Amino acid sequence: MTSVSNVAIASPDEGVWPQQRRKILDWLVTETRHERFIDNILVEMCQRLLDAGVPVGRATLHFRIHHPQWIGARILWRTGISEAEIQTFEYGVEETEQYLNSPLYEINSGASVVRQRLGEPGSRYSLYDELRADGYTDYIAWPLEHTLDKRHVITFASDRPGGFSKDHLALLADLLPAFALVSEIRLKNRLARTLLETYVGPHASEKILAGATTRGSGVTVGAAILICDLRNFTAISDLWPRDDVIELLNGYFDAMSGPIESHGGEILKFMGDGLLAIFPLSDGRACANLLQAISEAQTAVATLNEENMLKGHDPLGYGIGVHVGDVMYGNIGSRRRLDFTVIGPAVNVASRLESLTKEIKRPVLLSKAFVEMASCQSQMENLGLFPLRGVGEPIEVYALSGDRVPSN
Repeated sequence: MTSVSNVAIASPDEGVWPQQRRKILDWLVTETRHERFIDNILVEMCQRLLDAGVPVGRATLHFRIHHPQWIGARILWRTGISEAEIQTFEYGVEETEQYLNSPLYEINSGASVVRQRLGEPGSRYSLYDELRADGYTDYIAWPLEHTLDKRHVITFASDRPGGFSKDHLALLADLLPAFALVSEIRLKNRLARTLLETYVGPHASEKILAGATTRGSGVTVGAAILICDLRNFTAISDLWPRDDVIELLNGYFDAMSGPIESHGGEILKFMGDGLLAIFPLSDGRACANLLQAISEAQTAVATLNEENMLKGHDPLGYGIGVHVGDVMYGNIGSRRRLDFTVIGPAVNVASRLESLTKEIKRPVLLSKAFVEMASCQSQMENLGLFPLRGVGEPIEVYALSGDRVPSN
C-alpha cells in the first residue's frame, strides 16, 4: 500500500455547511447540551460513527490547558472501551523529540490536515509505525479551531482494510465545526473549574461555581485551623537572587501543602510566606488528619532542608499554630473584589499561636481545645497558660513532645 501524507481533503463549496445533513450531526448540535464532559461526548460520537458505518477504530483529542502542572491533555478512545482514557502532559513535553516528530506538531505549526495511509514500515513519524503494529490502516488529524485562534487537535484512525473512503472523510469533516464548538464550551467550563481550584481550592471552588458569589454570603462551620509561617523570609528575600527565593518558597509550600491536601485539608490562601488551612469537622477524623499532615510536612521540610544545606543555604524554620472552633466561611471583600476565606475568633487564636512559636522556640503550638478534641494528650507536652494578644483570657498551650526549633 502506498503511503500518502498531507493529502488535502475536499472542502465544501464556500458558504455551504454541512455537505450533507446527518443524524449524528443533529445529535452533536442539539442533544449533547446535558453532558458536562467532552470525553463522554467523544466516546458516544465514535460509537455513533460506527453505527453509521464509518470504520473508526481509534480517536484522540489533544487539548492545551491552563494548569499549574500540566500543559496539555490527551483523550483517547478505542473500539471496545466504554470510557475514554485521559493522559496529562507536563510542561516541557513540547520540546521533546516525540512531540517535535509527530503529526500534532505539524498541525500545531499550521497544517490544515495530516493524512497518512498506513502501509509499509519506515513512515515519516514513529506514531504511524505504532498504529500499523496495532492493526490500523489509515490515520487523519485535523485542527480544532477555538476562539481567538486557539488550536487543538482531533485525530481518527481506521482498522478497516483500505481505511477511510472519501464519503467517510466527508462525514468526519462535517462534524468538525460543530465538535469545535461543543468541545470549546466544555473546555472553558473545565478551565474555569481548574483555575478556581488552583487559586481558591476545591471546596471553595465548588461553592463559587454553585453560585456563592454574593458579598457577605457564607456559612458557619466547625473546623480545625492550621496557620503556618516561614521564618526569616524577609532576610532571605533581601539577600538571595529573586529566582532562588521563588524556588525556595515553592519548595517550602510543596512540602507543607502536599500533606495538608492529601489528608483532606483545604488551603484557603497563601499569605506571602504563610498559609491558612482548615480541616472541616464534618469529617470525623479532621483533627487526626491535621496531626498526620503536620508530621508528614515536618518530614518533607527536613528533606528540603538537607537539599538546601547541600547548596550552602541555611535550613528553613517555620511556625505552626493550631486551634479548633467555629469559623465564618464565605465571601468577604469590596463590591468588586472578593475573597473566599474564613474569619472568626478561632482563626485569630490559631494566628496568635503561630506568632507565639517565635517567642518560646517551639515550631508547633496547639490549643487545649484542639488537643482535647483530638484526644492526643499523650503525644503532647503541656506548656502552661499564655496570654495571647487580642484574646481575652490566657489559654492553655501544648507542643508536640520533644519537638523543638533546631539550633543553627
